[in-house]
Order: sequence, then structure tokens, then C-alpha cells
Amino acid sequence: ENLYQKEPQSLYDPINYLLKLGGKRARPAMALMAYELFDKLDDDALNLAMAIEVFHNFTLMHDDIIDQADKRRSQPSVHKKYDTNVAILSGDAMMIESYQYLAKLSKKDKTISLFTKFNVHALNVCRGQQYDLEFENQEVVSIEEYLEMIRLKTAVLVGAAMSLSGELAGASEEDVQHLQSFGENIGIAFQLQDDLLDAFGDPESFGKKVGGDIIQNKKTYLYLKALELAGKEQKKSLLNLYAEKSTDNEKEKVETVKSIFEALGVKEYTVQLIEAYHNLGISHLQAIKVNPSKKSSLKNFSDLLMNRKK
Repeated sequence: ENLYQKEPQSLYDPINYLLKLGGKRARPAMALMAYELFDKLDDDALNLAMAIEVFHNFTLMHDDIIDQADKRRSQPSVHKKYDTNVAILSGDAMMIESYQYLAKLSKKDKTISLFTKFNVHALNVCRGQQYDLEFENQEVVSIEEYLEMIRLKTAVLVGAAMSLSGELAGASEEDVQHLQSFGENIGIAFQLQDDLLDAFGDPESFGKKVGGDIIQNKKTYLYLKALELAGKEQKKSLLNLYAEKSTDNEKEKVETVKSIFEALGVKEYTVQLIEAYHNLGISHLQAIKVNPSKKSSLKNFSDLLMNRKK
């Protein structure tokens, strides 16, 4: 119902195209469930959820340009279907449209606080994206640096979906902080799961090219953990493979890297870390001072995200 019927169509058609591709809608779903912990759903809840989802999709549109990704949700990415200039401008328009939803909020006494916090989270996403880019050319990246990068790039917006909704619905400051921490920890677990699926997922269900992170030399947790565990020859092989800029022999490169990951048990380490962040997130959900029965939908949804295949 919120697809854009505006002129020029050439600006808004790519936005509608991306939004109609679907996706998990995890952030707006979690925003609405967080709101329901404290109040009944209303137009304010829906407008905030729309602001979060439109902003998130804006970041995806530009992220695909940066990563030169051919596909998004198993379909051509916007810059491939249209062109790069259109994707840049349509993405800019999406960002502005997300703020338009915030401007519709009726609880004007909360608007300045929500705008301010939304801006902080939005800038953190940009910071995380920049760190992600820098890590591609940075010889040494620690696991701690990587986890902080994905917290900024991915997890803070999941936390924002929760905490901003809670604040709008009248949650206490303590509960707002628990919602942010719940969302961030689930968001980190979510991104680690994405990293795992990028290497070991089913190409038919994943929706993106499997091995894309390896081809782009992205220093994911899997790669960094492998370097930590690797013997001399395995480490030399990984460093040489990730120094390659050529797109030749992509399939061979992916298979070689994956075989090293498997030999070192990196997949199992990643699963353990995902579970640790998930459990930490759930502990913050449990600390929120509302009737425990109200939290079941969020608990079940977070469990579902951790067991996804795409």
C-alpha cells in the first residue's frame, strides 16, 4: 500500500522494484513486535516500521553498487536492472522518504528524540560500511574490529527498530536500552549467519551468489578465524588467495578457501559464536519489565532468524 506513485517514474520505479522483491522484513516486524510489548499497534507504529524498512532498503541499493553485486533476493540488483546513476539517485530518494515517515509521527513530544537517535543509528550504518570497505585493503584486521564493524553496519539498525519503537510506545529508558541491546546482539548473530550462508549456503535458497565474500576478499569472521587457527602453509595459501584481485578462476578460489575453512573447523566456531550472541540478546529480552507472555513472539522470531537458510 505504500509503494510510490510519484513522478518522475524513472526515479521511483527502481524503489518500487526493490521493495516488491520482498525479503525477510525482519526489521519492521521486530519494530512492530517491540511496540506491542507496551501498546497496541497504531499508525505511529506502522510509520516508524516503514521508516526503518525503507532506510534499510536504501542501504541495500547502495551496498549492491559498492559490492558490484549482480543479484539481490535472487533477482537483478537495481544498478544491474537499470543503471548505476539511477540506483544512486533512487537510493538517495529512499533515504529522504524514510525521514518522511518519521515526520508523520503524531506523538510530537517524542519526535525530536526519535529523529536524533535515528540519525545516530543512520550514521553508524555509514561508519560500518566505510570500515567494511577499508578492511578489504587493510592487511591486518582483528576479530574484534570485524565484530564492531558488523555491529555498526548491520546490528545497530536492528537495535534501532526495537528501541525506537519501544520509546515511541512509552517504554522506560531501561527497557529501551534492553531493546537496543537485544536487537544489536541478534543483529550481530544475524550477520554472522549471513557470512556462514555466503560460504556454505544453498545457492538456490540463499538468493545471492554463494562465495561472494570470498571472491571480493572480504575479511569475514570465517576468514579471520581461519587465519588465527591456520598452520604456516594454510595461512600462506589464504593470504595469497585473498591478495588476488583477478576474477579469473573464481570457482576454484571459492572451493579452495572453503576447503581450508572446513579443515580448520571454522564453520563450527561460527555456529558457536552465533549461538553466543543470540543467547546474549535473549537475556536482554528477558530483562524487559513486561508480562513474559508478551515476549514470546519476539523470542520465536529471533529463533527463526537463527535457523534460516537465506
